[in-house]
Amino acid sequence: MGDFVRLETTDGIGTIRLERPPMNALNTQVQEELRAAAQAAEQDPDVRAVIVYGGEKVFAAGADITEFTTTSYQDMTVRAAALSSAFDAIARIPKPVVAAITGYALGGGCELALACDWRVVADDAKLGQPEIKLGLIPGAGGTQRLARLVGPARAKDLIFSGRMVDADEALRIGLADRVAPAAQVYETAVELVRPYLNGPALALRAAKLAVDGGLSMDLAAGLAWESQLFAGLFATDDRVEGTTAFVQKRKPKFTGR
Repeated sequence: MGDFVRLETTDGIGTIRLERPPMNALNTQVQEELRAAAQAAEQDPDVRAVIVYGGEKVFAAGADITEFTTTSYQDMTVRAAALSSAFDAIARIPKPVVAAITGYALGGGCELALACDWRVVADDAKLGQPEIKLGLIPGAGGTQRLARLVGPARAKDLIFSGRMVDADEALRIGLADRVAPAAQVYETAVELVRPYLNGPALALRAAKLAVDGGLSMDLAAGLAWESQLFAGLFATDDRVEGTTAFVQKRKPKFTGR
């Protein structure tokens, strides 16, 4: 796929692998390769779910700070939107997406994990948004997605302090969804998405669009958005199969159409 990011597909699971040792620093090239991998995963019908994985030692320890030392305000006004949208490309994959986190998920690494639907965290992992210690704030979705996930007060605590949280605290506050031994993180992520591999792909897509899109709307608009997506599924083969199988008391065989 690229020098530092590649997409591998096995048995319906597309794994977006970061491979920029030693810490998977998310420089501009990695950001753009993540965007390309997300678009490829979205467009490939053989990919039914996605795992974002940094390997056995580290997920991603943040942005490549060496780039920031020579980046001017004028430079970043041009680059900031592209940085955010590269991570947003992960969030917009219309399929179940889980981050499999080992080692560190800090700064941009934490923001990348926040762009996923779920986070499986190694029992010795550390997560956080330490940008404040550089005189910065999270710039790739951290202030927005973290607050929506764990609430504004907890998000402010993590962002204002720049402190790291361990796996137990991450699970307690909702930043992690499952905790596993480091050697089992990837397999735990596989088990999390396995139930969706033969599910109704268009309904799963609609469900994700409904939840994520509704978060940016008021209740009335969100309900209208949900109704539109709900009605649209009545044009799918999977709706016919699902309802017919229910009436016939058998297991449905979804085709993703």
